[in-house]
Amino acid sequence: MDTFQLKIISSDRVFFDGRAKKLIIPAPDGQKGILPHHENMVIAVEIGELHLCDVEDKWITASVSKGFVEIMNNRVSVLVNTAESPEEIDVRRATEAKERAEEQLRQKQSMQEYQMSKASLARAMARLRTSKEKDWRI
Repeated sequence: MDTFQLKIISSDRVFFDGRAKKLIIPAPDGQKGILPHHENMVIAVEIGELHLCDVEDKWITASVSKGFVEIMNNRVSVLVNTAESPEEIDVRRATEAKERAEEQLRQKQSMQEYQMSKASLARAMARLRTSKEKDWRI
């Protein structure tokens, strides 16, 4: 059974530290899959959902924010600002953040404010998607 060492670190804690069989991350150009003995590289992580398969074939899903992944010698390090499991997401708060961001996007804003509102909306949507999914592979 081929596995790799995986560590997912957010700004406030270590989300996961152990062996994994597969990792799927949201990247700027779509989802990227990482398997054991992957080529060494660094990949940007976008706001979205991260999926990992542990050594017991259990899939773990997390809503993540921007960051990056470093793959080196069958060790994968994921560094993101936030990583939340579906159980940790406050759906009411995420819904309110989504509505606030949508309202801000309807207002006339500077380019910087517009980009910040888009990022807020993307984070809220990712959190809501993660909180509602039962089995993302279906």
